[in-house]
Amino acid sequence: MKHKSKTKLVHEGEYAAEVEVQLIESAEGWGPYLSLDDARKLDRVREALRRGDLKQASKFARVYRLMPIPA
Repeated sequence: MKHKSKTKLVHEGEYAAEVEVQLIESAEGWGPYLSLDDARKLDRVREALRRGDLKQASKFARVYRLMPIPA
């Protein structure tokens, strides 16, 4: 098995987060895929952003506030 670092983006409401995960590539089966821990990390960040808990989300990701720009 081969591991590859990847940044996944999570978007909830007015916030976005960059989460570092490891993609697992295998010659057998489907791939690439996430480990269970990384999938749970993405879920924790998404839930924290949903609640507006930026401190919790920042433990696992770089968090950004999205602002619309007038066109």
